[in-house]
Amino acid sequence: MKSILLALGLLISGHLFAQKIEVLNFATFHMSYTPDAHAVKFDQKDNKSKQETFEIAKMLAEFKPTVICVEVLPGKNDELNIDYNNFLKDNNYKVKFGGEIALLAYEAGKLAGVKRIYGIDEQETAAYNYNIGRELENQVDSLTSKHYTESLLKEFAQLEKLSILNKLKFFNKKESLENFININADILTYNSTQGNFEGADEASKFYRRNLRMFSNLNQVPLTKEDRVLVILGATHTAFLTEFMKRSPKYELKDVAEYLK
Repeated sequence: MKSILLALGLLISGHLFAQKIEVLNFATFHMSYTPDAHAVKFDQKDNKSKQETFEIAKMLAEFKPTVICVEVLPGKNDELNIDYNNFLKDNNYKVKFGGEIALLAYEAGKLAGVKRIYGIDEQETAAYNYNIGRELENQVDSLTSKHYTESLLKEFAQLEKLSILNKLKFFNKKESLENFININADILTYNSTQGNFEGADEASKFYRRNLRMFSNLNQVPLTKEDRVLVILGATHTAFLTEFMKRSPKYELKDVAEYLK
């Protein structure tokens, strides 16, 4: 029995102290069209905005990533990397994948010498109704989610006054990431009729999508020497941060160390 416990202890210790893959899990707002209900205003063709995002891309490149993952379906990886390689070769090339993928991922990848970019998005999960709190009748508690959402939206509205860098600093704060999970999923659990789970069932769909995105990340071919930069919409970043905190494979690096 003692030998079994000793072997188990050594196995656990080996896992605890094994070298993990370093990950910079970066939260952004979408810089091109998005159907998201709460979008940040951004003109990706504006020269001032492009210069600001380029400076941020330089900060992300300081992480020295070897692999970049973005919010694109894995089925489009070949198309994504053809686009990326054309971008690397030709300064006048007009990219097919715009927004934060071109402005942040491509630019940071070029500066850091990244050879390949991977999409880890998931879209097969059914769309979920994050407005259920405003639509469901005869709720047990119709006020908690309403008051929370209203207060958080007022806070988010203040972001429009900030520079792009300061917006992204705000997005990547621990408290902000927790709020993103709340407003997009957990707050729905307060919306239900007696004995039912309408809001929780909707939130579970979004949990499923993010779990699948994490599974996609886990299918990217990586070695212990790789350094992974993940660039996603902020709520996806928030979920993946929670998953990676407990991961035996990844070591999260502090985004604040790079956003100067």
